[in-house]
Amino acid sequence: EVQLVESGGGLVQAGESLRLSCAASGVTFDDYSMGWFRQAPGKDYEGVSCIRSTDKSTHYVDSVKGRFTISTDNAKNTVYLQMNSLKNEDTAVYYCAAAAGSTCPEYHGMDYWGKGILVTVSS
Repeated sequence: EVQLVESGGGLVQAGESLRLSCAASGVTFDDYSMGWFRQAPGKDYEGVSCIRSTDKSTHYVDSVKGRFTISTDNAKNTVYLQMNSLKNEDTAVYYCAAAAGSTCPEYHGMDYWGKGILVTVSS
């Protein structure tokens, strides 16, 4: 059984940092590409970042480039999203997701999802 459990969310002020963690079980990062998505109030899902299973290349939506970093720790089977210089517009529920294979699909192409965790950035 695959389980993805996010942690590390909360309330921060603009300009501050947070690190989200996603504890994964039932998947290996050599077989699954891992992604972070978010959904802001009243908006659709948005792909934030992804790391590919094969070459470990990382990808980011333009709005977070230079501020967010995705990484994996195989020993802990955990995916991280380091978020720096947070902005009000980063406020959203953040989801960890896994996709079998080497691509980073859109949200409808992901195979497994965590339940999400709220990040609120206040000004």
